[in-house]
Amino acid sequence: MTEATQDLAGGVSPSELGPASPRVVAGFGFWLFLLSDIVMFSAFFAAYTVLSGATAGGADGAQLFHRDRVLIETGCLLTSSFTCGLLSLAFERRDAVWTYLWGAATFSLGVAFLSIEVIEFTGMISQGAGPSRSAFLSAFFTLVGAHGAHVGLGLIWLVVMMAQVATLGFPPMVMRRLLCCSLFWHALDIVWIGVFTVVYLGVRR
Repeated sequence: MTEATQDLAGGVSPSELGPASPRVVAGFGFWLFLLSDIVMFSAFFAAYTVLSGATAGGADGAQLFHRDRVLIETGCLLTSSFTCGLLSLAFERRDAVWTYLWGAATFSLGVAFLSIEVIEFTGMISQGAGPSRSAFLSAFFTLVGAHGAHVGLGLIWLVVMMAQVATLGFPPMVMRRLLCCSLFWHALDIVWIGVFTVVYLGVRR
């Protein structure tokens, strides 16, 4: 080991410095989880792209999708990403009041997004356009439904985090969990932009 390395390490070899901090380990592990999730969604996107024309003589996206409603849905989710960013700033300042307020705003927008998606799904199924009708609809419900399930899990996680802030405050453990929760929420917004572009804007009318 060089003299410069010894000076930086305080005379201790790098192998004896110990593991990385919990914040670094948690952040690294969560990024690996997000990347694995992106790989899964990539497979769903590929399947949808291949099967989007396999309607089996049934309705296609141009007949089933309502872009005006999807625009409102997209606006809700993108706005929730903004409020989630403000939530991150609030808990970095350890400001409980604004943490609750921005958490409630993010939760409300997420619920609005899911409600519109449920309305879309139930409307399609009532028309006989369920996931078993064609390969196109199977791929559609798998891709969009998987994203919706992730949003639902994110909402549950957000409620749990607000409960932990209320009971535990802002110790480092809660701060790390809040950081991972916000990363998860922003990743869902990125995936939805792909869904909106590929699924809804890619429809030929």
